[in-house]
Amino acid sequence: MSFNVQQGLIFIISSPSGGGKSSLTRALLKLNSQLQLSISTTTRPPRPGEINGTHYYFKTKAEFQQLIDQDLLLEHAKIYDHYYGTLKQPIATALTNGIDILFDIDWQGTNAIKQLLPKNTVSIFILPPSIDILKQRLQQRAQDAAEIIERRLQAAIEEIKCAKYYDYVITNDHFETALQALHAIFITEKIKQNRVIQLKSFDII
Repeated sequence: MSFNVQQGLIFIISSPSGGGKSSLTRALLKLNSQLQLSISTTTRPPRPGEINGTHYYFKTKAEFQQLIDQDLLLEHAKIYDHYYGTLKQPIATALTNGIDILFDIDWQGTNAIKQLLPKNTVSIFILPPSIDILKQRLQQRAQDAAEIIERRLQAAIEEIKCAKYYDYVITNDHFETALQALHAIFITEKIKQNRVIQLKSFDII
């Protein structure tokens, strides 16, 4: 697939589990009606309150493998024994129609999309204030056993090492401050894109 600068932009938000990206993503979507959330496909079971087609597309491992075999995924990765991926067609349709897409994915997915659509992709990494605070957040969620929390903490250290490859890094120390920074990035990148479109209309570039 290839897209030009007049089409929609992809905004990727990544962070370790418990870093706050899901809450920031929801808040950013409320601030920007132009943004549309990408819904991932996964083989993990739904958590309480999660709805198929709203939070994720839940698939069996066999169904997910079919999507891979048929080259229907924009990106995919194995995380914590489960597979996650993004369907190509909804993203291609949205970008072609000038709709900006917000992704909540990890570094593996981010890297795949950046290589495929470098001109359309803006990547943002959300850092926790510290590993200790990240551990507290995971414990307060009360969704996972102690050994799983420890496993997520070890994975977080590895994920944070990838932050240097992102276009922007935000520390989620104060939620509203982090949200304002995210919103500013969105506005800035849209202005940059519009600048190119406007200059082209005057045959300047």
